[in-house]
Amino acid sequence: MPDELPLFPLGHAVLFPRVVLPLHVFEERYRELVRTLVAQDDPGSRRFGVVAIRQGWEVGADAVQALHAVGCAAELRRVSRYPDGRFDIVTVGSDRFRLLDIDHASKPYLVGRVEWLPGDPADGGEAALLVGGVGALFEEYAAAAAGLRGSALEPHELPEDPSVLSYLVASSAVLTLQDRQVLLEAGTAAARLRAELRLLKRETTMVRRLRALPVPVAELQVTQSLS
Repeated sequence: MPDELPLFPLGHAVLFPRVVLPLHVFEERYRELVRTLVAQDDPGSRRFGVVAIRQGWEVGADAVQALHAVGCAAELRRVSRYPDGRFDIVTVGSDRFRLLDIDHASKPYLVGRVEWLPGDPADGGEAALLVGGVGALFEEYAAAAAGLRGSALEPHELPEDPSVLSYLVASSAVLTLQDRQVLLEAGTAAARLRAELRLLKRETTMVRRLRALPVPVAELQVTQSLS
């Protein structure tokens, strides 16, 4: 049966399971959302849906068509409140969902009717076989990107779990929002890793040939999960 989930549309980001997403909350409707979540007695129910906007930064009356169909629930882990009522929050992605309908009248913020999507199924080992290739390509890509600012890549250990690695690469590489959305919608870790092999080859080639990234290189980092 579909569940209801408060929505936080974003025009610049896609949230993935087990990945940290900090947000600065300044609009009054989303301040109300944070206040509502904080007031709940059960910390486990303090979550909302992050869903990417198809085009632009705002969601109008035709909200269903303005938002991508698949999003990710964000668990509220940390809240800092400013004297003027703004918030800095830290969230961690949990479960993916498909957006079925939107209520834009009952609350100041959007509320989605969602169905939860399953986690990555067992795939007979294909995903495990892809881990080494994706990990090596990601390190090559990250080293090339770090080289743009004349620095060496800081040592880090990539996860061996196919799902965790696939979501880490998806959130850390400098990709378009559309690329990230395609990765979020992939139904298995193997499908996600196969797509990342192609994307990492493309992006590494662009970095080396153009000597530039589409965003400042300082924003390229391995996202750490709190879970």
